[in-house]
Amino acid sequence: MTRSRAGARHLMKHPAVSEVANDPRLLAVARGFLGASAIPYRATLFDKSSSRNWLVTWHQDVALPLEERRDVPGWSSWSIKSGITYAQAPPTALSHVVALRLHLDDSREDNGPLRVLPGTHALGVLSEADIQRLVREIPPVDCLVRSGGIIGMRPLILHASSKAETDQPRRVLHIEYADSLEVGDGLRIATA
Repeated sequence: MTRSRAGARHLMKHPAVSEVANDPRLLAVARGFLGASAIPYRATLFDKSSSRNWLVTWHQDVALPLEERRDVPGWSSWSIKSGITYAQAPPTALSHVVALRLHLDDSREDNGPLRVLPGTHALGVLSEADIQRLVREIPPVDCLVRSGGIIGMRPLILHASSKAETDQPRRVLHIEYADSLEVGDGLRIATA
């Protein structure tokens, strides 16, 4: 587990988090996106409040954790974060992934909620110029969710969040699922 001001990363190996990620109710939601073989592979806790506050600019989630590096077409920007190998994945690999965001607190307009640009997940990996153009053209939607609620999101949807303006915390357990840990060319998603 890697803890930062924003929360904690690489939580899937924590028994309580793994148990939540494999809860039949969450698996049923993930299977609605991915089919019967949905497998949780990565979990992150976001912990935002006025004392632990940050801004997230518009972006896509394009990196996947991998068991090892293999230089194959379509995979780029290799790095190691907290001992785990990551690479920017091609859109074909990212289309087999969904994140479920389990809200531990209410997500409100004033505590830095997730904001999305609807439909952008279908546009592939975007350049910075394309992202800026779409931010100007598409009205954002705030994802306001009660404690215990879930949001499902594809990694390529453009998303952001503002800083919290209240002491009301916004904690979210962000769990990522894939329809297979095998992503082609001998690459395998790492559990993180």
